[in-house]
Amino acid sequence: QMIEPVEVFWKCNKGYLNVPRSLPNGDILIANAGDPSGNAKGGFIVLDGQTFELKGNWENECETPPSGYEFWYQPRHNVLISSSGAVPKCAGWGFNPDDLKKGVYGRRLNVWNLSCRTLTQCFDLGEDSLPLSVKFLHNPDAAEGYVSCALSGIIYRFYKCEAKNWAVEEVIRIPPKEVAGWIMCKMPAFTVDLVISRDDRYLYLSNWLHGDIRQYELSRNCKPRLVGQVRQG
Repeated sequence: QMIEPVEVFWKCNKGYLNVPRSLPNGDILIANAGDPSGNAKGGFIVLDGQTFELKGNWENECETPPSGYEFWYQPRHNVLISSSGAVPKCAGWGFNPDDLKKGVYGRRLNVWNLSCRTLTQCFDLGEDSLPLSVKFLHNPDAAEGYVSCALSGIIYRFYKCEAKNWAVEEVIRIPPKEVAGWIMCKMPAFTVDLVISRDDRYLYLSNWLHGDIRQYELSRNCKPRLVGQVRQG
């Protein structure tokens, strides 16, 4: 089954699809990063899980986030968490420090009601954040997870409070490196990916610009502990 871009353009007014995941009902949810013109636009599209036909937008149109990148959900807590990306038509030209104060890079972590498909909370993580990779723990009862911010080098833990709303806290900070001959005097880690082991014991980070992969122990979830590091360049 092939879904032509023009079908997504006209039916959903979206054009830069990113991360797909299966929903509890078997349908396929795909995160979106931009509109057909390359401007930033978040939200999701839905494909039929059997026929792979395009059903349309997932979220209520009035609640589409300004940008999008990845998401994860936890059905037993009726929640979906999504991150922010960059403006597609600008990101295609590469990283430009001048864009940091122009709203090119996303800064929000979004909390959704999974069954109602509505936004319930938004966390502003700062203009130099760019939250990308989002992961819940694998335990289906767990009400917590992590998001990596590429530009700030900060990993936040998000968790459910007693009042049933959600909160975030900084748990890891990877400082930038002093460099020469680059486009900035300080090079961020650019943590583009985050993975949690199937047993929820370890968290792995890929620091693209620093050239290393880190392993953190999650035995104390609020305080991840660095236990391994591999340098690749």
